[in-house]
Amino acid sequence: MSDLAIELHWQRAEPALQTGKYSNAHTVLYNTNHEVQVDAAPDWGGDPDHTNPEQALAAALSSCHMMTFLALCAKAGWPVASYHDYAEAHLGKNPQGQMSVTRIDLNPVVRFDTGFAIDPDELAQMQHRAHRYCFIANTLADSVEINVR
Repeated sequence: MSDLAIELHWQRAEPALQTGKYSNAHTVLYNTNHEVQVDAAPDWGGDPDHTNPEQALAAALSSCHMMTFLALCAKAGWPVASYHDYAEAHLGKNPQGQMSVTRIDLNPVVRFDTGFAIDPDELAQMQHRAHRYCFIANTLADSVEINVR
């Protein structure tokens, strides 16, 4: 299998590294040409204009789920015209009492070509199949909820 990598760079801007007195802002470089400004989540003092690791995790899951769903729909002959998702990462304490992303909710909205209709139960089954085959979902185990709309 392939190795998929990013580059991360952080540089201290303060005179010393002291608890609560330094910035977590950093950059992540994808494929040597796409740079994303990253920081801690706003609740942890990060810049709300920058993405944060929790959002990036939700984005990775949402993207993987969508690509898996589209592949399954193509095989089934379902003419998907558009796909929109609102993914939300929830922070809390895990069973060990550690802070973690305790759940990620996906809220996909799928539109099909005019004239094509699918039973809502079949659509829900296809979304759940996509979840079972999604690489990122398999990595995260049980912390994903899919709310088909």
